[in-house]
Amino acid sequence: MDSISMMGDSRSPLFLTAPPSHHLRHTQACFLPNGTKSAVGNPETACLPSRSTVAILGSGDFSKCLTIRLLRRGFHVVVGSRHPKLAAQSFPHVVDVTHQEDAVGKSSIVFLAIRREHYSVLWDLKHLLEGKIVVDVSNNRRLNQYPESNAEYLASLLPDSIAVKGFNVISAWAMQQSCPKDASTQVFICSDSVEARQQIMELARQLNFLPVDMGTLSSSRDIENIPIQLFPGWKGPVLAAIALSIFFFAYSFVRDIIHPYVKYKQSDFYKIPLEMVNRTLPTVAITLLALVYLAGQLAAAHQLYYGTKYRHFPHWLEGWLQSRKQMGLLSFFLAAVHVVYSLCLPMRRSERYLLLNTAYQQVHANVENAWNEEEVWRVEMYVSFGIMSLGLLSLLAITSIPSVHSTLNWREFSFIQSTLGYVALLIATFHGLLFGWKRAFEEEAYRFYLPPSFVVALALPVCVILGKVLMLLPCVARKLHQIRRGVDSSHYQRLEPVGLAAHVSPERVTVM
Repeated sequence: MDSISMMGDSRSPLFLTAPPSHHLRHTQACFLPNGTKSAVGNPETACLPSRSTVAILGSGDFSKCLTIRLLRRGFHVVVGSRHPKLAAQSFPHVVDVTHQEDAVGKSSIVFLAIRREHYSVLWDLKHLLEGKIVVDVSNNRRLNQYPESNAEYLASLLPDSIAVKGFNVISAWAMQQSCPKDASTQVFICSDSVEARQQIMELARQLNFLPVDMGTLSSSRDIENIPIQLFPGWKGPVLAAIALSIFFFAYSFVRDIIHPYVKYKQSDFYKIPLEMVNRTLPTVAITLLALVYLAGQLAAAHQLYYGTKYRHFPHWLEGWLQSRKQMGLLSFFLAAVHVVYSLCLPMRRSERYLLLNTAYQQVHANVENAWNEEEVWRVEMYVSFGIMSLGLLSLLAITSIPSVHSTLNWREFSFIQSTLGYVALLIATFHGLLFGWKRAFEEEAYRFYLPPSFVVALALPVCVILGKVLMLLPCVARKLHQIRRGVDSSHYQRLEPVGLAAHVSPERVTVM
């Protein structure tokens, strides 16, 4: 069989199939939406859009937007509806809106833009859909709503047709945009037929989408779950942030609100809405930032302990490593909110009363100059380090944006996220130390025998920084570098990767 060319878009090198060198001299073929092969001798003219016919069953919003998209790319569209006269009012006049039986007979590719509950109408069209590609674009209302996916159910209803799952992750709004810049253009496609899968992927490219080959139809359940998932990668980090917030807020509440009330009958409950929240935000932010880099250190310790990088991490560590981006973004968000709260502290009415009371006490004590050189330097450095740490966190957050990330090579991205990330953690730790200053050594600071909040918050960041220093020691760094290059410490020989990784340089094989 002729080799299949997928050169419709030079921006998608990951989806190009490179044939063996002895086949390059032969004429390549690409599958067009009408089901025919187009032999081409010049790869630059391969798979160009042609005025082919595409059928769509259904006349809803998605059908209308898909029709407009196809028309813009030069396709002829036939829409099948149960009420063609009524549906024709919602489509451009160049669209052939007809009965479903007529629409199916005019194209070899049929988009099924109806819900699963209405698949029963396909029973009367079963004989007309034999040998045709049926693209299922439906979604469910909740995760794993049915025992099998909609596409698998469709394949069982139409065994003589070729079922393809795709285009369900593209919204009707994104379908209307010529070049959507603020919406994802990825189209996940799967089918048991390789030729049908390649044909729909080529059609997606002609519509200015980025197709992703998901393999056989068994992947359709995962594709259908994508649009209805609610931040699947954020559940763990958000729960961790909430748990830390509850802990630090309760800890500060006991020390700074309950203790004065019990011991001195002093009511400081007015501090809860602003001051207590502002004390909680930075402690959670720096703890989350420390957790981001603690995961990498645990992974490095795992590799050092077993002497190889080919041993799988525990599941809990795998999930932790995959959640580092989300934890870092939450840390940046909490730090930014902490800055806003800090700027609002002087605006409080209570702060004005305290300022007036302090001024009165100074006048009453006949104190002309209350300047404290040590306190001035402490606050100046404390604020400066806070600004620097927030600036570095902003840089880390910006480079995690996919559009910015794609402009950086791996070394640049690693330098920003790893090296500058540790610098941000170090500066944030200094920020916390300068905030506490001597209070960690004062007896009255330990209320209910509990250390100040900043001492508890800085315990983990200090441990992470010390762990990084340990990893930078020549004896440890050299061994870790050898392990990540593929050298087994137990046999002192380079291991050859198995399977597809056998042709990849060991320097590029990493589990971090």
